[in-house]
Amino acid sequence: MSQFANQVARVAAIGVMAAVLTACAGAGLFGPPKVKEEPIVPAAALYQGALDDMDRQYYQTAITKLEKLERQHPRDPLAEQGKLMLVYANYRSGKLDKAILAADRFLALYPNSKETPYVLWLKGTAYFAQITDITRDQQLSQDAIDTYTLLINNYPKSEHAKDAKDKLLVAYDQLAGKEMSVGRYYLGNGQYAAAINRFREVVEKWQTSTHIEEALYRLTESYLLLGLTTEAMSAAAVLGHNYPSSEWYKRAFDVLGKQGLAPTLNSGSWLAAVRR
Repeated sequence: MSQFANQVARVAAIGVMAAVLTACAGAGLFGPPKVKEEPIVPAAALYQGALDDMDRQYYQTAITKLEKLERQHPRDPLAEQGKLMLVYANYRSGKLDKAILAADRFLALYPNSKETPYVLWLKGTAYFAQITDITRDQQLSQDAIDTYTLLINNYPKSEHAKDAKDKLLVAYDQLAGKEMSVGRYYLGNGQYAAAINRFREVVEKWQTSTHIEEALYRLTESYLLLGLTTEAMSAAAVLGHNYPSSEWYKRAFDVLGKQGLAPTLNSGSWLAAVRR
Protein backbone atom coordinates (compact mmCIF):
# COMPACT_ATOMS: atom_id res chain seq x y z
CA MET A 1 0.00 0.00 0.00
CA SER A 2 1.37 3.42 -0.87
CA GLN A 3 2.28 6.01 1.73
CA PHE A 4 -0.59 8.18 0.50
CA ALA A 5 -3.07 5.35 0.91
CA ASN A 6 -1.81 4.72 4.46
CA GLN A 7 -2.33 8.36 5.38
CA VAL A 8 -5.89 8.29 4.00
CA ALA A 9 -6.66 5.16 6.01
CA ARG A 10 -5.30 6.74 9.21
CA VAL A 11 -7.37 9.88 8.69
CA ALA A 12 -10.50 7.80 8.05
CA ALA A 13 -9.89 5.74 11.21
CA ILE A 14 -9.42 8.89 13.29
CA GLY A 15 -12.69 10.25 11.86
CA VAL A 16 -14.57 7.08 12.74
CA MET A 17 -13.10 7.08 16.25
CA ALA A 18 -14.11 10.72 16.75
CA ALA A 19 -17.65 9.95 15.65
CA VAL A 20 -17.86 6.99 18.02
CA LEU A 21 -16.52 9.05 20.93
CA THR A 22 -19.00 11.83 20.16
CA ALA A 23 -21.89 9.36 20.11
CA CYS A 24 -20.71 7.73 23.33
CA ALA A 25 -20.39 11.09 25.00
CA GLY A 26 -23.97 11.85 24.08
CA ALA A 27 -24.99 8.46 25.43
CA GLY A 28 -23.28 9.08 28.73
CA LEU A 29 -19.74 7.66 28.39
CA PHE A 30 -18.45 10.66 30.30
CA GLY A 31 -21.50 10.95 32.54
CA PRO A 32 -25.23 11.32 31.92
CA PRO A 33 -26.37 14.25 29.82
CA LYS A 34 -27.47 17.18 31.86
CA VAL A 35 -31.22 17.28 32.51
CA LYS A 36 -32.76 20.66 32.25
CA GLU A 37 -34.05 21.54 35.69
CA GLU A 38 -37.70 22.44 36.05
CA PRO A 39 -38.03 26.13 36.82
CA ILE A 40 -39.43 26.80 40.26
CA VAL A 41 -42.69 28.75 40.16
CA PRO A 42 -44.01 30.40 43.35
CA ALA A 43 -46.73 28.37 45.05
CA ALA A 44 -49.18 31.26 45.03
CA ALA A 45 -48.72 31.78 41.29
CA LEU A 46 -49.31 28.09 40.55
CA TYR A 47 -52.40 27.94 42.73
CA GLN A 48 -53.94 31.14 41.36
CA GLY A 49 -53.14 30.06 37.84
CA ALA A 50 -54.93 26.75 38.45
CA LEU A 51 -57.98 28.60 39.81
CA ASP A 52 -58.02 30.85 36.76
CA ASP A 53 -57.81 27.81 34.48
CA MET A 54 -60.72 26.14 36.26
CA ASP A 55 -62.81 29.30 35.95
CA ARG A 56 -62.31 28.96 32.19
CA GLN A 57 -62.90 25.19 32.43
CA TYR A 58 -59.35 24.44 31.34
CA TYR A 59 -59.15 21.55 33.76
CA GLN A 60 -56.17 19.75 32.25
CA THR A 61 -53.93 22.81 32.46
CA ALA A 62 -55.21 23.39 35.99
CA ILE A 63 -54.25 19.82 36.88
CA THR A 64 -50.76 20.37 35.46
CA LYS A 65 -50.28 23.46 37.65
CA LEU A 66 -51.68 21.75 40.76
CA GLU A 67 -49.41 18.75 40.25
CA LYS A 68 -46.45 21.11 39.91
CA LEU A 69 -47.52 22.84 43.13
CA GLU A 70 -47.63 19.46 44.85
CA ARG A 71 -44.21 18.55 43.48
CA GLN A 72 -42.38 21.84 44.02
CA HIS A 73 -43.96 23.03 47.27
CA PRO A 74 -45.06 19.98 49.31
CA ARG A 75 -44.82 21.89 52.62
CA ASP A 76 -46.32 25.17 51.51
CA PRO A 77 -49.51 26.27 53.30
CA LEU A 78 -51.25 26.12 49.90
CA ALA A 79 -50.39 22.43 49.46
CA GLU A 80 -53.51 21.19 51.27
CA GLN A 81 -55.82 23.42 49.25
CA GLY A 82 -53.97 22.43 46.08
CA LYS A 83 -54.57 18.74 46.77
CA LEU A 84 -58.24 19.47 47.40
CA MET A 85 -58.55 21.29 44.08
CA LEU A 86 -56.74 18.42 42.37
CA VAL A 87 -59.58 16.10 43.41
CA TYR A 88 -62.13 18.56 42.05
CA ALA A 89 -60.27 19.24 38.78
CA ASN A 90 -59.90 15.53 38.02
CA TYR A 91 -63.56 14.97 38.80
CA ARG A 92 -64.71 17.84 36.57
CA SER A 93 -62.46 16.72 33.72
CA GLY A 94 -64.00 13.25 33.80
CA LYS A 95 -60.88 11.54 35.11
CA LEU A 96 -62.90 9.73 37.75
CA ASP A 97 -60.35 7.09 38.72
CA LYS A 98 -57.72 9.81 39.21
CA ALA A 99 -60.20 11.85 41.24
CA ILE A 100 -60.74 8.85 43.54
CA LEU A 101 -56.99 8.36 43.97
CA ALA A 102 -56.50 12.08 44.64
CA ALA A 103 -59.30 11.94 47.23
CA ASP A 104 -57.66 8.98 48.96
CA ARG A 105 -54.34 10.84 49.10
CA PHE A 106 -56.01 13.92 50.56
CA LEU A 107 -57.87 11.90 53.21
CA ALA A 108 -54.68 10.06 54.17
CA LEU A 109 -52.65 13.27 54.50
CA TYR A 110 -55.33 15.46 56.12
CA PRO A 111 -57.72 13.15 58.04
CA ASN A 112 -58.91 16.01 60.28
CA SER A 113 -59.41 18.58 57.56
CA LYS A 114 -62.61 20.59 57.60
CA GLU A 115 -62.87 19.71 53.90
CA THR A 116 -63.13 15.96 54.59
CA PRO A 117 -66.93 15.84 54.05
CA TYR A 118 -66.54 17.53 50.68
CA VAL A 119 -63.73 15.19 49.62
CA LEU A 120 -65.81 12.16 50.65
CA TRP A 121 -68.69 13.55 48.60
CA LEU A 122 -66.44 14.04 45.57
CA LYS A 123 -65.06 10.52 45.94
CA GLY A 124 -68.51 8.97 46.32
CA THR A 125 -69.82 10.94 43.36
CA ALA A 126 -66.89 9.82 41.21
CA TYR A 127 -67.97 6.24 41.91
CA PHE A 128 -71.63 7.15 41.47
CA ALA A 129 -71.03 8.60 38.00
CA GLN A 130 -69.92 5.16 36.79
CA ILE A 131 -72.84 2.96 37.93
CA THR A 132 -75.43 3.53 35.21
CA ASP A 133 -75.28 0.05 33.62
CA ILE A 134 -76.70 -2.82 35.72
CA THR A 135 -75.15 -5.38 33.36
CA ARG A 136 -71.68 -4.39 34.61
CA ASP A 137 -69.97 -5.47 37.79
CA GLN A 138 -71.66 -3.49 40.53
CA GLN A 139 -68.61 -3.08 42.77
CA LEU A 140 -68.69 0.61 41.85
CA SER A 141 -72.21 0.84 43.30
CA GLN A 142 -71.01 -0.75 46.52
CA ASP A 143 -68.02 1.60 46.64
CA ALA A 144 -70.34 4.59 46.22
CA ILE A 145 -72.61 3.26 48.98
CA ASP A 146 -69.67 2.71 51.33
CA THR A 147 -68.28 6.20 50.72
CA TYR A 148 -71.62 7.98 51.07
CA THR A 149 -72.44 5.98 54.20
CA LEU A 150 -69.12 7.04 55.73
CA LEU A 151 -69.96 10.66 54.95
CA ILE A 152 -73.50 10.45 56.34
CA ASN A 153 -72.52 8.60 59.52
CA ASN A 154 -69.55 10.79 60.39
CA TYR A 155 -70.77 14.16 59.12
CA PRO A 156 -74.59 14.01 59.31
CA LYS A 157 -74.90 17.81 59.46
CA SER A 158 -72.70 18.40 56.45
CA GLU A 159 -74.29 20.22 53.52
CA HIS A 160 -73.25 17.24 51.38
CA ALA A 161 -75.00 14.61 53.53
CA LYS A 162 -78.46 15.20 52.04
CA ASP A 163 -77.25 14.81 48.48
CA ALA A 164 -75.38 11.67 49.53
CA LYS A 165 -78.63 10.23 50.94
CA ASP A 166 -80.43 10.92 47.68
CA LYS A 167 -77.69 9.29 45.64
CA LEU A 168 -77.66 6.30 48.01
CA LEU A 169 -81.19 5.44 46.91
CA VAL A 170 -80.04 5.30 43.29
CA ALA A 171 -77.01 3.18 44.21
CA TYR A 172 -79.26 0.80 46.15
CA ASP A 173 -81.49 0.56 43.10
CA GLN A 174 -78.53 -0.36 40.94
CA LEU A 175 -77.54 -3.23 43.20
CA ALA A 176 -81.14 -4.40 43.47
CA GLY A 177 -81.48 -4.21 39.70
CA LYS A 178 -78.43 -6.39 39.25
CA GLU A 179 -79.83 -9.00 41.66
CA MET A 180 -83.16 -8.94 39.82
CA SER A 181 -81.46 -9.38 36.47
CA VAL A 182 -79.57 -12.45 37.68
CA GLY A 183 -82.64 -13.80 39.48
CA ARG A 184 -84.75 -13.57 36.32
CA TYR A 185 -82.04 -15.43 34.42
CA TYR A 186 -82.08 -18.28 36.95
CA LEU A 187 -85.87 -18.35 36.96
CA GLY A 188 -86.01 -18.58 33.18
CA ASN A 189 -83.56 -21.47 33.25
CA GLY A 190 -85.46 -23.46 35.84
CA GLN A 191 -82.94 -22.80 38.63
CA TYR A 192 -85.66 -21.84 41.08
CA ALA A 193 -83.71 -22.11 44.33
CA ALA A 194 -80.94 -19.88 42.92
CA ALA A 195 -83.55 -17.40 41.70
CA ILE A 196 -85.20 -17.30 45.15
CA ASN A 197 -81.85 -16.45 46.75
CA ARG A 198 -81.47 -13.44 44.45
CA PHE A 199 -85.02 -12.17 44.95
CA ARG A 200 -84.75 -12.69 48.70
CA GLU A 201 -81.58 -10.57 48.69
CA VAL A 202 -83.55 -7.69 47.16
CA VAL A 203 -86.43 -8.03 49.62
CA GLU A 204 -84.20 -8.21 52.68
CA LYS A 205 -81.50 -5.68 51.76
CA TRP A 206 -82.97 -3.23 49.25
CA GLN A 207 -86.46 -2.47 50.53
CA THR A 208 -86.25 1.15 49.39
CA SER A 209 -85.50 0.14 45.81
CA THR A 210 -87.97 0.33 42.96
CA HIS A 211 -87.57 -3.42 42.46
CA ILE A 212 -89.12 -4.55 45.73
CA GLU A 213 -92.64 -5.18 44.32
CA GLU A 214 -91.42 -7.30 41.44
CA ALA A 215 -89.07 -9.19 43.78
CA LEU A 216 -92.02 -10.21 45.99
CA TYR A 217 -93.99 -11.31 42.95
CA ARG A 218 -91.04 -13.32 41.61
CA LEU A 219 -90.75 -15.00 45.00
CA THR A 220 -94.43 -15.96 44.81
CA GLU A 221 -93.85 -17.37 41.33
CA SER A 222 -90.63 -19.21 42.22
CA TYR A 223 -91.99 -20.76 45.41
CA LEU A 224 -95.03 -22.02 43.51
CA LEU A 225 -92.82 -23.62 40.89
CA LEU A 226 -90.98 -25.46 43.67
CA GLY A 227 -94.26 -26.50 45.29
CA LEU A 228 -93.61 -24.36 48.40
CA THR A 229 -97.15 -23.01 48.55
CA THR A 230 -96.99 -21.65 52.10
CA GLU A 231 -94.02 -19.46 51.22
CA ALA A 232 -95.64 -18.43 47.95
CA MET A 233 -98.78 -17.31 49.77
CA SER A 234 -96.66 -15.44 52.33
CA ALA A 235 -94.75 -13.54 49.62
CA ALA A 236 -98.03 -12.53 47.98
CA ALA A 237 -99.51 -11.51 51.33
CA VAL A 238 -96.57 -9.21 52.09
CA LEU A 239 -96.82 -7.76 48.58
CA GLY A 240 -100.55 -7.12 49.02
CA HIS A 241 -100.15 -5.62 52.48
CA ASN A 242 -97.35 -3.23 51.52
CA TYR A 243 -98.43 -2.46 47.94
CA PRO A 244 -102.16 -3.24 47.66
CA SER A 245 -102.66 -1.30 44.40
CA SER A 246 -99.55 -2.72 42.71
CA GLU A 247 -99.87 -4.45 39.34
CA TRP A 248 -97.42 -7.02 40.67
CA TYR A 249 -99.83 -7.83 43.50
CA LYS A 250 -102.67 -8.36 41.03
CA ARG A 251 -100.46 -10.78 39.12
CA ALA A 252 -99.48 -12.61 42.32
CA PHE A 253 -103.15 -12.85 43.38
CA ASP A 254 -104.08 -14.28 39.98
CA VAL A 255 -101.26 -16.83 39.84
CA LEU A 256 -102.23 -18.12 43.31
CA GLY A 257 -105.90 -18.19 42.39
CA LYS A 258 -105.21 -20.51 39.45
CA GLN A 259 -104.09 -23.09 42.00
CA GLY A 260 -106.94 -22.43 44.41
CA LEU A 261 -104.70 -20.47 46.79
CA ALA A 262 -104.89 -16.99 48.31
CA PRO A 263 -102.35 -14.60 49.85
CA THR A 264 -101.86 -15.67 53.48
CA LEU A 265 -98.94 -14.76 55.71
CA ASN A 266 -97.29 -17.59 57.62
CA SER A 267 -95.97 -16.10 60.87
CA GLY A 268 -93.08 -18.56 60.83
CA SER A 269 -91.85 -17.45 57.42
CA TRP A 270 -88.83 -15.20 56.98
CA LEU A 271 -91.20 -12.94 55.04
CA ALA A 272 -93.09 -12.04 58.22
CA ALA A 273 -90.19 -9.73 59.13
CA VAL A 274 -90.63 -7.86 55.86
CA ARG A 275 -94.29 -7.00 56.47
CA ARG A 276 -94.52 -3.37 57.57
